[in-house]
Amino acid sequence: MSNRRAFITLLGGATAAWPLAARAQQPATPVVGFLGGRSPGESASVEAAFRQGLREQGYVEGQNLHIAFRWAEGHYERLPALAANLVEIRVTVIAAAGGQGSGLAAKAVTSTVPIVFITGEDPVKLGLVASLNRPGGNATGVSMFLNEMEAKRLALLRELIPGAPLIGVLVNPSSPSIDTQLNDVHSAARALRQSIHIVNASEREIDAAFAALAQRKVAAVLVCANAYLTSRRDQVVALAAQYSIPTIHDQREFAAAGGLMSYGTSLRDALRLVGNYSGRILKGENPADLPVQQSRRSAAIRRS
Repeated sequence: MSNRRAFITLLGGATAAWPLAARAQQPATPVVGFLGGRSPGESASVEAAFRQGLREQGYVEGQNLHIAFRWAEGHYERLPALAANLVEIRVTVIAAAGGQGSGLAAKAVTSTVPIVFITGEDPVKLGLVASLNRPGGNATGVSMFLNEMEAKRLALLRELIPGAPLIGVLVNPSSPSIDTQLNDVHSAARALRQSIHIVNASEREIDAAFAALAQRKVAAVLVCANAYLTSRRDQVVALAAQYSIPTIHDQREFAAAGGLMSYGTSLRDALRLVGNYSGRILKGENPADLPVQQSRRSAAIRRS
């Protein structure tokens, strides 16, 4: 009888202890690392689109998810250290939303943490994935092919101002895409028989760049796709208005800020897709099996 009582007591103790053990084994709230190339103060629309994509998969920040934001603020050399920090704090997924620089930085520091990237170039050529349909490895994401549209934007600007003797091209020389952008612009200019004047506009150079363009009497300016220039869109648009220079941009955000025209793929749609893919990976899907998506195209916008 004493043995039977001892067994019942032991069983009761084990039963009472089970809920504690079960709670101890529950997974912690997942953390998504967000690696951005822009600045937090002007990226509300970017964050909102990313959160929307997560909500589509049932994840809400503060309820069943944490987001660790890391912003390069236009300093692309900071991206490797920021990516390494996200790995150090053991995020579940890295949303590399700062262009191909952020995707490459994340890939360089981890081969195991899932990565969902945004890139303006071909991700296969960049080495981010093995193929678009079967990415392989630990990365997948969204390709916007922004840089391939520089030629189209130059052609649209030429249509807007036919016979323009000289068109300015504003670029950020520290952009990871600078070589591709310049090659595409030069090729398009030759095909159109259009004279162009390229001016650099990295940090603290934007004012001087527009003054130089005005001095050269350019008829219009192509502002090449770049996260830093997007973060300084209010300054870019104000300078274009000050010097009465028509401009074309890659993102609707410029037109919303008062710029003349934009043509490109939708950044908000791309961020929503990144959030959606991040949520699917949190649910257990393998990035190697998730095809690289393409963000939808945004129509040209003109403002008078």
